[in-house]
Amino acid sequence: MHTDLRRYHRQMMFQHIGDSGQEKLLEKNVLIVGCGALGSSIAEMLVRAGVGNLTIIDRDYVDLTNLQRQHLFTEEDVLNHTPKVIAAKQQLNKINSQVNIEAVVLDANPNSLEPYLNNIDLVMDATDNFDIRFVINDLCQKYEIPWIFGACVGSAGMSYTILPKKTPCMDCLLKVTPMFGATCDAVGVIGPAVQVVVSYQVTEALKLLVEANDKLRTTLILFDLWQNQFQSIDVTKAKDANCKSCGDNQTYPSLDYANQQKVAVLCGRDTVQIRGKQFELNELAIHVQKFGEMVMNPFLIRLKLEEHEMVFFQDGRVFVHGTNSIASAKKLYYQIVG
Repeated sequence: MHTDLRRYHRQMMFQHIGDSGQEKLLEKNVLIVGCGALGSSIAEMLVRAGVGNLTIIDRDYVDLTNLQRQHLFTEEDVLNHTPKVIAAKQQLNKINSQVNIEAVVLDANPNSLEPYLNNIDLVMDATDNFDIRFVINDLCQKYEIPWIFGACVGSAGMSYTILPKKTPCMDCLLKVTPMFGATCDAVGVIGPAVQVVVSYQVTEALKLLVEANDKLRTTLILFDLWQNQFQSIDVTKAKDANCKSCGDNQTYPSLDYANQQKVAVLCGRDTVQIRGKQFELNELAIHVQKFGEMVMNPFLIRLKLEEHEMVFFQDGRVFVHGTNSIASAKKLYYQIVG
């Protein structure tokens, strides 16, 4: 398909991108891990900027509480229980049909993420927990792919650009820099904080993708919009030669199966995720429909019980809604699935 560059005219007038930079953007491949508040906004900015190929991975579907800050989704997506990446792709295709977008309904873990790293130029972190970030960190160190960390909670946010072999990795940073202890589940989050983090992440992404590495920010950014606070911290000395992720003798501990999380409590959802046995959805529907009211679409089965709801995905994952107890969720899972 012929690319009409007129849509990028204002961006190409920016001297640090220009015609040559735009051509580079059109050729690049970016992986976005997570399609919530950060991921959906990152995807929209990159699509509007003309990044040629996006792969977006997310495990969740659109919930009513998402609409306050996740710009690509609508009330119709909530009613249809549409997976976030599917809803995002539908909207993004309307914004820029010339960008190739691969939407993947998937739980991010070492085994599931690794196949999607082939020919990737940049990984964008849009996750909501550090377990997945450690996996991203180790995979990107292993394959020497730059990645851009971003996080926000309440009115605060932070971002850092991680370059394998050059900068401290996430594990190095956590040893010297305090990270958020609170979660959006506990203290909430406001939309402007999300957009500031996204702006920092995408600006760094554009620099990397047009190969303006000399312009990359070398500091860790922290801010709190409500408290009018801003910090830019030099973390260069945090790089640790003994780090198991990026040091002299790398073992990539987060990629070890024994260290992988099999069950997780989802942030802000009163929900437990279980990675279970993979079933064919039509066969599973026949089995579970006797336990309660069932709704099904091509991506998932939603089973309404008396006090809980269960959502079964094609990849074997199950959301147990209505509890933060892993023990209770597992018990209910085995009662239904066997």
